[in-house]
Amino acid sequence: MAEVKIPRATAKRLPLYYRYLNILHDGGKTRVSSTELADAIHVDSATIRRDFSYFGALGKRGYGYDVDNLLEFFKNILHQDRLTNVALVGVGNLGHALLNFNFHQDSNIRISAAFDVNPKNVNTIQGGVPIYPMDQMINQLRDQQISVAILTVPAKVAQDVADQVSEAGVKGILNFTSRRLDVPDDIRVHNVDLTNELQTLIYFIDHYDDTTEE
Repeated sequence: MAEVKIPRATAKRLPLYYRYLNILHDGGKTRVSSTELADAIHVDSATIRRDFSYFGALGKRGYGYDVDNLLEFFKNILHQDRLTNVALVGVGNLGHALLNFNFHQDSNIRISAAFDVNPKNVNTIQGGVPIYPMDQMINQLRDQQISVAILTVPAKVAQDVADQVSEAGVKGILNFTSRRLDVPDDIRVHNVDLTNELQTLIYFIDHYDDTTEE
């Protein structure tokens, strides 16, 4: 399948579509309209049709979308036909929560290796995931061919850790720290700042009447 360049906003919605199509499939539904999808996932039907149009004719006017065909399409687009291993760096409170979260229930993503400095964590297995000392991180990332890392380390060491995972060949970083990272151009960073998200939510509650998600 040729690579399709789509807007970032559309790309962010693809996992949402995939997750709901799985729910429809498990419920035995064979066909769905853009209006039904819109009602379920709170994205307007025009946006859904526009998102789908980037990939060609996925449905038929007057018929809607075949659930199984659409599910298989998004499965391939999101590479859910293969297992993706990711690394977790930092096994504090948030790191422990992520280890205990079973990505397998919703996707073909799993944390296959974790790294920490705490002697109580190092050389143990938690949530089925081995935890290695930090001085083994670069070699383990290379040996296991891991291309995505989740950072839940203190902000003061985040850049140093980012430098190390970059050296190891990681191509994507999910950054849960408050530090904005300086990485090579060929590495993509997604920042998840929980404090910022909560502050933004509270601001919208206080200043806007519309409760629709932006």
